[in-house]
Amino acid sequence: MAISVIVADQERAFADVLAARLDDEDDIKIVGSIQVQAPESSLTGKSADVMLLDGDLPDDDANRVCEKLSGDKPTRVIMLSFSSEPERIVKALRARAAAWVRKDESLEHLLRVIRGVARGESWLPPRETADVIQLLIWGQDRHQENQRLLSKLTERERAVLASLAEGAAHRDAVAKQLHLSVNTVRTHTRNLMAKLGVHSMLEAVALTRDDPGWLYGDSSTSSW
Repeated sequence: MAISVIVADQERAFADVLAARLDDEDDIKIVGSIQVQAPESSLTGKSADVMLLDGDLPDDDANRVCEKLSGDKPTRVIMLSFSSEPERIVKALRARAAAWVRKDESLEHLLRVIRGVARGESWLPPRETADVIQLLIWGQDRHQENQRLLSKLTERERAVLASLAEGAAHRDAVAKQLHLSVNTVRTHTRNLMAKLGVHSMLEAVALTRDDPGWLYGDSSTSSW
């Protein structure tokens, strides 16, 4: 059976030309050529065996789309980009992308990747593979360290840090949100900074930016 493919890119001309060239292949069937302007809406309900997705979408939109495409019958995503920065590739892999291909690669190369991804394979740019693997290992180590730090915080200390990470601008706002006194928030702030080994709340919040999930744990089911 032919591999069903969707091409989704910011540039309509790029998407249409690439889709037309791929559709010439006997084993590939283009089921969509989409200009992606508002990913949350323009790609809703779209599915295929493989999606070629513009990895250069602003505001991390490509990774959010990639995460949403997983399900009972997941579409495997190949990110297309003008760059191959290891940090960006790692983010895409964590969003469940199957491959990363530069837009200046040959059509023959892209076809090999599409066919491999349709068989369940993954693909990374060879020159960046070592750096990507190193970053993935480092990220795992950092996640484990964050888990260790989390175990030191009390429920209320975690709640204070979560409130700040979610956008509370100062202690008064945290106190109001958590129904605590400002002095109590100040005490929790001082204690959690000491436990995390940081010198400011900006540093503490930065930890949550690296690994947001570690902050919440099972606090929603616990009582104070």
